[in-house]
Amino acid sequence: MKVLVCVKQTFDTEAKIELKDGKISDAGINMIINPYDEVAVEEGIRLKEKGIAKEVVVVSAGADKAIEAIRTALAMGADRGILIQQDLAADEFARAKALAKAIADEGANLVLAGHVAADDGSSQVPTRIAEILGWPHINVATTLDIADGKATCKCEADGGTTVIEVALPAVISTQVSLNEPRYPSMKGIMQAKKKPVSTVAAEAVESKTKVLEYSLPPAKAAGKKVTGEPADLAKEIANFIKNDVKVEIKK
Repeated sequence: MKVLVCVKQTFDTEAKIELKDGKISDAGINMIINPYDEVAVEEGIRLKEKGIAKEVVVVSAGADKAIEAIRTALAMGADRGILIQQDLAADEFARAKALAKAIADEGANLVLAGHVAADDGSSQVPTRIAEILGWPHINVATTLDIADGKATCKCEADGGTTVIEVALPAVISTQVSLNEPRYPSMKGIMQAKKKPVSTVAAEAVESKTKVLEYSLPPAKAAGKKVTGEPADLAKEIANFIKNDVKVEIKK
């Protein structure tokens, strides 16, 4: 069985986001594998270690520097990588079209991906991939078992969990509680340099959406102390809460 894992390169979750010339600036920012996708990479490697998967292929669509995320996945234990060169302005639809084509060309039996990206939080790409390929999709998986050509997962649901079984091939989106991703070893890092990474250009696909403007949320106003009669205080407090201002009351 061939497992293909979709990964996205994102900002470090601890990074401070800044805007420059109306765009998000990546100057001096540490770029990492999307943490949810890192869980998917780990699960693919575990399937290979169990003898269920014969090959784990990592694919990413984006700028050339996304190869760094692929190399990290290879250092963890994946076998090879595919970089799909695509404009960063491409939306989830265009991204899914590019990834779905690579999956079809590879003849993968199972696609793993994080259920959401830490940067945009759209949670659309895996679902769109499944729709394009006509494959079943399991979302927010917290366990994964492969047997007899089927995938069985426990998934988060409102008020509890649900168990879903689908026939392969399938797309499965992972939750962070599925596993604990390993750290790349020094040996793995050295081996990753020799593992093959092919580069292909994404086909021209028009995005369905366009970002018109980026803006940071307004800074929270400072707290304010007020005094007066209870009725007056109640009005002041209501006004401050409405504007998300901290209130401190002293008797």
